Parts: sequence; C-alpha cells; structure tokens
Amino acid sequence: MTTVLKLGGSVITDKTDPETVDETNLGRAADALAGRTDVVVVHGGGSFGHHHADRHGVSTTAGTRDPEGVRAIHGAMKRLDAAVVDALADVDVPALPVHPMSAAHRGTDGSLSLPTGQVRAMLEEGFVPVLHGDGVVHAGEGVTVLSGDELVVALADALGADRVGVCSAVEGVYGDDGAVIDRIETFDDAAGALGGSDATDVSGGMAGKVQRLLGSAAPAWVFGLDDLGAFLDGGDPGTRVG
Repeated sequence: MTTVLKLGGSVITDKTDPETVDETNLGRAADALAGRTDVVVVHGGGSFGHHHADRHGVSTTAGTRDPEGVRAIHGAMKRLDAAVVDALADVDVPALPVHPMSAAHRGTDGSLSLPTGQVRAMLEEGFVPVLHGDGVVHAGEGVTVLSGDELVVALADALGADRVGVCSAVEGVYGDDGAVIDRIETFDDAAGALGGSDATDVSGGMAGKVQRLLGSAAPAWVFGLDDLGAFLDGGDPGTRVG
C-alpha cells in the first residue's frame, strides 16, 4: 500500500517568522513516520517558500521572469526540504530529496507535467521520497508556484496511491458550527465554511486544499498532527475528502 502524505507548512514551520522551522512539530511528525518506507512525503512552504513568493509577487497563477526571485523561492524550499529530510534521517527513515523545479513544468493552459518515474523507483528501492511545493517553469508566465496540495494529488494519481493524508494545523475541515466535518464529497458540502489561510499563503488555504483533494482518485483525509500516527496506521481521523 502506498500513501502520499503532506506535512503542512503551517505545521512544520512558524508561518509568522520567515524561514523558521518548528523543530518540535517536525520532530513529532518524524517520530510518527519512523520505520515506514511505503510513503511519499510532500511538505508545504510555510514561512520559507510562501514568504519569498509573496515578496516577489508569485503565486499559482501569477508568474515571474526574475531569476533572483525564482532562486529565492526555490532556495528557501530546498533549505526546508533539507530540514525535513534530516529530521526523518534522525529516526532512520531512508529519506531522499526530490526537487520539483528540476523536473516539472506547466503548459500555456496551466496543465502540469510532472515525471514520477524517479519517485516510483525510489519507493521500489526502499527509499522515502520527500518532495515540496516549488517554483516551476510555466509557458508564457515565467515561473509560477506549484503548491504542495496540487503536488500531492498529481503524485497520488500517477502512483496509484491507496491513501492521501494532509497533516494540517487544524484537526480537520470545520463546518459552520465550528465542529469538524466528518466527510466532504462535494465542494458545496463545506463551501460556506471554507476560507483562506490566516498567514501568508499563495496557494489557496483550506479551500484550495479541499478543491484539489476532491480531484484525486484516492481517498484523502485532512487532520491535525496529533492524528498523524492514527492515519498512518490506517485510521480515519479528521475529515475525509472524496
């Protein structure tokens, strides 16, 4: 069984303080993943990528042709990815970094081309690939943001993943009554309650997450860090999407 797991940037970083890792939360996430090799890890940008993307006016739709700005975004994400890989290595997870900018691109219509042969080969050889949101070349736009949420869905579909997990800073998707919604099968199920992120986020907040997860062939769950272990053990925590 293959699982694609996203560690939210708001979980593993302090999104209010540029380029600051939340060492405690990252350590907890790594501990939950200890001993597992059937998972692909994707992490968000948090206070690393989002900070630089916002500064340079880059989003999933607005691009830049400024190489300095592109290097700033990509460099920050590589630094965060290295921190995640190191944390996993510290608990003997055979993690290896995969940087999407080196392989992915978008066409003029915004469609994503993402080779995944290297990810599949890593899994088959017993490694845990660790990918991240990144800048990608976008025909006609320069470079735009490939969000970790979009990346999760693309990987899950390409790899035929059995489960998708999004480990968020909240316990699930909240309804109008403030309670966690058990299941979302269509966007309308939660449209009234969904909004953007409170901190700087160029990829759409919770609404963007849910929209993308609804497009995945694999069942998905949104849950908090406390439930990461339960999800990895096959449980049904937080909100099921799809």
